[in-house]
Amino acid sequence: MKIGVIDNGGQWTHREWRVIKSLDVDAEIYPNTVETNKLDNLDGLVLSGGPASIQSEIGKLGFIKEYIELHNYPVLGICAGAQFIALNSGGTVDKAIHPEYGKKNVIFNRSESIFEGIPKNISVWENHNDEIKVLPEEYILCASSDSCRVQAFYHKSKDIFAVQFHPEVNNTEFGTEIFKNFINACRK
Repeated sequence: MKIGVIDNGGQWTHREWRVIKSLDVDAEIYPNTVETNKLDNLDGLVLSGGPASIQSEIGKLGFIKEYIELHNYPVLGICAGAQFIALNSGGTVDKAIHPEYGKKNVIFNRSESIFEGIPKNISVWENHNDEIKVLPEEYILCASSDSCRVQAFYHKSKDIFAVQFHPEVNNTEFGTEIFKNFINACRK
């Protein structure tokens, strides 16, 4: 099994790679400009965080649209990766009313899919200036915070998952469990 981590310029891309490797799964970091056929033999894909503002810097996200559309393996979007997934599916992303950096309390109203076994209330690490304002209808909202409505979601029929917070950071409770659940989705 091998999972690719797409580097969108986020500061914690190597942490995502390291968490996957620590779970005994082969992982490789790829630039977001790699040719899509170089990702053909993967079992899953993580879209890392990235630009400070997806609205004004969307061009910095390379070819991730093609990676999602031309492959059929599970995808996990983190921070800017999550925002791109929503935006690419017809959602709305805009500047956050309260840009966040640091610890935040997130409430899970649904614990299913890759969020199975995650407690209702967890502390997470945030680092974002933009946020998802409108989540497309084909996605199920799983978690929110008092200042950011869309913290975790997944697609109703495809293996596409996303979190606004950073599960790869030690300060996020149950982040490793989210990665374990994602890896299990990649094994199916």
